[in-house]
Amino acid sequence: MPADRTSDGTTGGMTDSGDNDNSGIEPGDDETLDGLADMPRTAASFEAPLDEPRLVRETGPEARVADIIDPILIDLGYRLVRVRLSGLNGKTLQIMAEKPDGTMTVEDCEAVSRAISPALDVEDPIDRAYHLEVSSPGMDRILVRESDFVRWFDHEVRVELAVPLNGRKRFRGWLLPVENGIGGVRMLQPLEDGTQEVRFPLNTIDEVRLVLNDALIRASLKAGKS
Repeated sequence: MPADRTSDGTTGGMTDSGDNDNSGIEPGDDETLDGLADMPRTAASFEAPLDEPRLVRETGPEARVADIIDPILIDLGYRLVRVRLSGLNGKTLQIMAEKPDGTMTVEDCEAVSRAISPALDVEDPIDRAYHLEVSSPGMDRILVRESDFVRWFDHEVRVELAVPLNGRKRFRGWLLPVENGIGGVRMLQPLEDGTQEVRFPLNTIDEVRLVLNDALIRASLKAGKS
């Protein structure tokens, strides 16, 4: 169904929204990411590979949406971050996207919305009316690719694992360097056994999200001026 689009700002970042009446992740290339790991760890220090796979993938209708829009985004020069159905009866379809350098403006959101809406109308992957929302990942973003862990090294994060590690799924601390597909955090508070650093395979994560604090705000503002 045709979408009626509007633009505004939300806590999730820059947003372009549209109403739709009836519609509307694997490690990346090791050689490429090893090169990224040697670069300065700042939010604006590099552009990650456009086609770098995500570490976490959706299921159900969200996966169908991702399969439809991912190649469209790549053709336009954007990377898919996440697809999520939310709200009562899944009436909001949120698409998070970004450029390879991590930026995303309102104009970018509008361009993505215009590009993906016709494909979603034709493929009709969702069996109910929904509201389409295209946004940037925001400051307190989720990390979905190995390059995200390189880009935001030493920033504070909340980690939730899909598979328990020593009986625990949730951790909070500062990101450690990625080594051979293994990520980790330096804990804010040591664990009961005195452990200060926790390591986990990136393919076991459920969600890793940056914590909004002064350091993150400064880094994000610096990236925006670069």
